Amino acid sequence: MGQPLRNKRTSVSLVNYHFVFCPKRRKPILVGAVQTRLEELLRAKATELECQVLELAVRPDHVHLFISCPPTWAPHQVVHRLKGYTSRRLRAEFAELCKLPSLWTRSYWVSTAGNVSSETIQRYIEAQSVR
Repeated sequence: MGQPLRNKRTSVSLVNYHFVFCPKRRKPILVGAVQTRLEELLRAKATELECQVLELAVRPDHVHLFISCPPTWAPHQVVHRLKGYTSRRLRAEFAELCKLPSLWTRSYWVSTAGNVSSETIQRYIEAQSVR
């Protein structure tokens, strides 16, 4: 079978989001230590939000994130918290990122997926993470 379901007292759910978001002006700044730290921060914040990162690919000019979330989180809430947190932390740790007016664009792409297409999305993101 596919991934396990989330069981709560009053609900059972499987809510997966595939997000894609970019740095401001699509600058290729997500490399080296910035890339490594971004991956750590995204995983840590996801855990704090009770989400599970299923797949993650950080490219120099965009991020693919496939994440399983509780049904209480709407997509805009998840991406807002992830982008806000990572922007604050990365700009505090890497002075060169402060040259941009903001780290992330305001826009993002999101899609939902269940068990049937999860493997397809994971394979796609794995193919994106070639370094």
